[in-house]
Amino acid sequence: MVLCCQYNCISLGLTVAAIAAILSQRELLASCLFTLALSHKQMSVYYAPAFFSHLLGKCLRRKNPIHGVAKLGLTVLGTFTVVWWPYLHSTDALLGVLSRLAPFERGIYEDYVANFWCTSSVIIKWKRLFSVHSLKFISLTATVLTCLPSMVQQVMAPSSRGFLYGLLNSSFAFYLFSFQVHEKSILLPLLPASLLALEERRPFKWLMFYGLFSMFPLLCRDKLVLPYFALHALFMLLYHAPCGHGGRPRNARPNNTKFDYFDSFKTFMNGFIYLSSFILHIVYLTMHPPEKFPYLFEAIIMLICFYQFALFAFYTNVKQWSLLEHSTTEEEKKLI
Repeated sequence: MVLCCQYNCISLGLTVAAIAAILSQRELLASCLFTLALSHKQMSVYYAPAFFSHLLGKCLRRKNPIHGVAKLGLTVLGTFTVVWWPYLHSTDALLGVLSRLAPFERGIYEDYVANFWCTSSVIIKWKRLFSVHSLKFISLTATVLTCLPSMVQQVMAPSSRGFLYGLLNSSFAFYLFSFQVHEKSILLPLLPASLLALEERRPFKWLMFYGLFSMFPLLCRDKLVLPYFALHALFMLLYHAPCGHGGRPRNARPNNTKFDYFDSFKTFMNGFIYLSSFILHIVYLTMHPPEKFPYLFEAIIMLICFYQFALFAFYTNVKQWSLLEHSTTEEEKKLI
């Protein structure tokens, strides 16, 4: 909906094609497709650490890693050269295009996006305390450090499942900590999350709900309230269509007292947060905030969603590293 109006669906489609090529063991094709995605829309850089670390990890496990890295590098450089050829004749033309890719003059955040910088600005006034140059360095450092665990895991033990988790963790790192993030950028983590939906049913439902909720104020301003609720309803119908309970049978829970207490507490907390979110929908649509705090409702939505996104990112990073324990010799042979 929001993506299509700015042709973001093209870069996302190319990214999905690149992911499919990776899963089909066609690394050169994947490199070409992802380079096209990156050239079409700079937001594809959210996935770059995952592609880089996965392909590097696979090359390092081959008999001739330098040859593999060289082939991938030449493919990327060749694709970039073809795409950027019209601008390579002039330094001014090239710099003019590059300057538009990174609008640093807008500041580290806009509106009320549910990432770290905007959420923490309630307490720390980043724009007042630091210059744009300093904030660029701080956000870059935070983004790289957040991506690093996921990248290290894929360099150490590249796998198809690990790659999908890496895409999710990498895109979340950029969403939470990079410079100048838009509300709709949450759709970037939702792409790899959708590819993991069958494996992570409940977390995916959780992320989808709060991903949409984080964009609610933006969609209200764009007069897209009806499509917003229609999309929510459609997702819930599809999610519960197979057999209810997110595709899980009722007897899937082990008979354990400690687990029951923990599960009950978790269910209570999730229910409380869901109820709060539902009430916020009604309040946002029917009430006006205090004149002293005109963006109070947006701030509350932002705080709730950031808390959920941070928990989800922590969970998926832990889940990716847990794949090391389940790696087998057979999987390693497939990478050679």
